[in-house]
Amino acid sequence: MEFASIFRSFGTEVTIIEMLPRVVPLEDEEISAELEKAFRKRGIRIFTEAKVESVKKYANGATVAFRDKAGQAQNLAAEHVLIAVGRAPLTQNIGLEKTRAKVERGFVHVGRYMETAEPQVYAIGDIVAGMPQLAHAASMEGIIAVGKIAGKQVPVLERTRIPNATYCEPQIGSIGLTEKQARDKFPVLGNAKASILNHHDGFVKVVADEQTSEVLGVHAIGPLATEILAEPVAASQLEATIDDMMFTVHAHPTVWEAMGDAFASVRGLAIHY
Repeated sequence: MEFASIFRSFGTEVTIIEMLPRVVPLEDEEISAELEKAFRKRGIRIFTEAKVESVKKYANGATVAFRDKAGQAQNLAAEHVLIAVGRAPLTQNIGLEKTRAKVERGFVHVGRYMETAEPQVYAIGDIVAGMPQLAHAASMEGIIAVGKIAGKQVPVLERTRIPNATYCEPQIGSIGLTEKQARDKFPVLGNAKASILNHHDGFVKVVADEQTSEVLGVHAIGPLATEILAEPVAASQLEATIDDMMFTVHAHPTVWEAMGDAFASVRGLAIHY
């Protein structure tokens, strides 16, 4: 999605072929729908629930044969084809098979402080089972592992407190749990700074525990979404409540203040929309 966005910004004709029912399938469903709408508006063609059958390379390009959602055969000619079907760990033949470290499909299982089942052997980064393949996740995993090795007191890295960032246009930022039925969201349309930037597409969505008011997840799509995500990341780490965030003063005019309205909307108290 990031490369599709970049090349479209350069004026390239772009087509996305996705096997799953929606784009950015790991993100909230409404976020995914909003991104697809924005991409189509930019002139990017999108086929979801499509199955690629072959890619044939030629001197000046390639042809992709696939079946669309309806099962109809399609052929698409292009100068370049980017295949982005995921990554796999390269942990074979590095000696792990001679240790007690548990390896599953190449991924290494670790404990609370990134330690493996083999004493004094730690694992971080994309090879860790159950953790996101993100640079900032790997960085914190390294800090925690080295801190533990050095005998320092370090916190446990919670999977649900690691933010996701997708650097397309519009940007996507998310942290925590998604909720299919969550209805509490604040549209960017009501944000003054978004009007200044002339970027009105998108929204901020907050998922909270009805009983405790704890913030369980925040999902944003729109201008600077990857930047304003800093606040809910801190809120998640500190186990903040909706009320804590509602009464946090957000500077005006900023895109960031949309976050304040999103938290307030859970109580039905959003001001700017």
